[in-house]
Amino acid sequence: MTSRFVGLMLALGLASVTIAATDADNGFTIHKFDADAFAHPAPVLNYQERETFLHGRSHFKRRWIAPITFNGEWGLGPTFIQTRCSECHINNGRGGPPASPNEQLATMLVRLSLPGTDEHGGPKPDPNYGDQFQNNALQAQEVDLRYSYEKVPAEADLYLDWEEHVLTLPDGEQVPMRKPRLRIENLAFGPLGEGAMLSIRNTQPVFGLGLLEAVPEDTLQALAVEQQKQGLNGRINYVWDFINGRTAVGRFGWKAGQATLMGQTAAAFLGDLGVTSRYLRVNNCPPVQKACLVQPITNDPEIIDSDMVDFELWLRGLAAPARRNLNDPQVQQGGKLFAEVGCASCHTPVMTTAAAYPAFPKLANRVFYPYTDLLLHDMGEELADNRPEFKAGGRDWRTAPLWGIGLNKTVNGQTGLLHDARARTVLEAILWHGGEATASRSAFTKLKKEDRDALVRYVESI
Repeated sequence: MTSRFVGLMLALGLASVTIAATDADNGFTIHKFDADAFAHPAPVLNYQERETFLHGRSHFKRRWIAPITFNGEWGLGPTFIQTRCSECHINNGRGGPPASPNEQLATMLVRLSLPGTDEHGGPKPDPNYGDQFQNNALQAQEVDLRYSYEKVPAEADLYLDWEEHVLTLPDGEQVPMRKPRLRIENLAFGPLGEGAMLSIRNTQPVFGLGLLEAVPEDTLQALAVEQQKQGLNGRINYVWDFINGRTAVGRFGWKAGQATLMGQTAAAFLGDLGVTSRYLRVNNCPPVQKACLVQPITNDPEIIDSDMVDFELWLRGLAAPARRNLNDPQVQQGGKLFAEVGCASCHTPVMTTAAAYPAFPKLANRVFYPYTDLLLHDMGEELADNRPEFKAGGRDWRTAPLWGIGLNKTVNGQTGLLHDARARTVLEAILWHGGEATASRSAFTKLKKEDRDALVRYVESI
C-alpha cells in the first residue's frame, strides 16, 4: 500500500483498509445485486420509517401533469425535461446519452450560465433561458390535454454528436474513445447571452446519499489537508444553502453545487419537472417567455411540505449495495493496484458518518465504502466544461462515488460514465482523467494489460 494512501487513511482515523470477502453490515448496506439493487430500503429502518420511505418512493415515481388532465398530479411545467423523477433515474440509477443523433436528450440535461455570479456567488443565469435548458413544455404532449391558454414552446431542441478517436496505450492496446458535442436547434427565445457557458450533465444514481450527507465537514477538511501534502489539491466547494440561508459544504451534483438533500430535491423538482416547492416557489419563466408566464397556477406550492419530507427520508433511507467478489484473486490484485497507482487518493474507499446526526440519528457513526472524497479536483482540459459553480472552476469536478458502478448495466442498461456519459467503460473513464489525476492515469497505462484488467475488475466490484 502506498504511503500516499496510508496517509489518507490515517487522516480519516483508520490504520488501513483491507479487502474482505464481503462488506460488514452497517445498517445501510444490502447484499442484493439484481435490477433493484439501488432501490432497497436500509435494513436499519423501523416499521414507521419504512412506511414513510414508501410514501417518499411514490413521489419519486409520481407522474406530474398539467391542469385539466386527471391521470396524474397537477403541477407539471410549464417547461420541463421529464414528467417523473424516475424517467431520468431509471431504477434509481444513472441516465445516458440518446441512442442516435436524431434523438433528443432525455435522461441528461444541459446547464448554462453567463460570465459573473449571482447574488450568492453561484452561476449567473441567462436572462432568456435561466440556468438549465428545458427541452419539453406544455404542448399537448398528453392525448387528453386541452388548453385555454397558448401552448408553451420548449426552450430548445438538444442533441449530441460524437467525436471519436482511438487511443493507443504504451503496450499497443487500442482503446476507442469518444467525446460529445452538444447540438442546439430551435432556440425559442433568441440567442444565448454573450459568453454563455454550457455544461452537459448525466443523471446520477440516488442511493446512499444520506450517508454522504452525514459525513462531517472535519473529515473532508482533513482529507483536503492530507492531499495537499501529497501534491493534490482537493477542495471543498462552499456553496449557498438556500434551504438554511447560509454558506455550507457542497456535497451533491457533479460540481458539488448543492449542500443538502432537501436542496438537491427542490432544485430537481423545479429544474427538471417545473414543480414548485416552498423553497423554490417561482416557475421557470424568464420575462421573455410570455406563454410560460400566463399558464394557470394549480397549487402554491405544487409539492407540499409533507411530501418533500417523505421524499427526503426516502433518499436518506436508500441502502447502498455491498461490494462484490472481493475474495476473487483478480479483484484482490486489482485492489492493491488501485491504491498503488494513486486512484484511492481521491476515490477514498472508506468514510465514517458523524458521531451524532440529529437530522436522522440512524445515520450516525456508520462506516461505509463510497470511493469518493466529496472534494473538487482539477481534472484537466479534456474534461473541462469551462463553467464555474461557486468555488468550482471550469476544470473542476467533485470526485464521483464509485460504489455500485459494476451494477449499472444490470440496473438499467446505462453504462455511460463521467459527467457527460462519454465513457462507455471503466477503462475509458480512467483514460480521460487529466489534471491532478495525470500521474495516476499514466501509471495505470504503464501497467501490464493483465494488471490493468485486474484494476478495472476491482472497480467493477465496488
